Amino acid sequence: MVPDAGEVRVAPVTVTQWQAYRDVRLASLIDSPRAFWATYAEEAQRPDEEWQAFVGHALVWLALDGDRPVGLVGLYHSDDQPEHEVHLVQMWVASAARGSGVADALVAAALERARGRGWTRVRLEALRDNRRAWDFYLRLGFRPTGETAAMPWDPAAVEEAMVLDVPPS
Repeated sequence: MVPDAGEVRVAPVTVTQWQAYRDVRLASLIDSPRAFWATYAEEAQRPDEEWQAFVGHALVWLALDGDRPVGLVGLYHSDDQPEHEVHLVQMWVASAARGSGVADALVAAALERARGRGWTRVRLEALRDNRRAWDFYLRLGFRPTGETAAMPWDPAAVEEAMVLDVPPS
């Protein structure tokens, strides 16, 4: 059964839930290997301490259909990033839940937190040939920057940055 976004809840991941986050992150890399900078082989080798540290530093949410995770998104502010800007990272929705509003609910949770933290610009990277993702982000108001980078696992796979200016709350 494909969940309706109204039946799905979006919940923040706490440090004590790092294993659930890890499992969903690894599932996302298996399901959508071209969508991410990292590969399953790389991420599966990470020690538990790195998973715990990431969850402790980043802001991460899971979309849950009952107890079953159907999506993931995170916000991450890197040290070399302007103070007013944050990265939207690891956006993924399980194939059975795509088109149901889960992606909207995940990004809405992330944008709400970005506003609450005072970040006024959200940045992401999306594969140029992922039309579904591009159409989704454009619908939400993200705009391409023209900045590109090739994926390390395939130089022909090119990501382009997109940004969204977020008014403060």
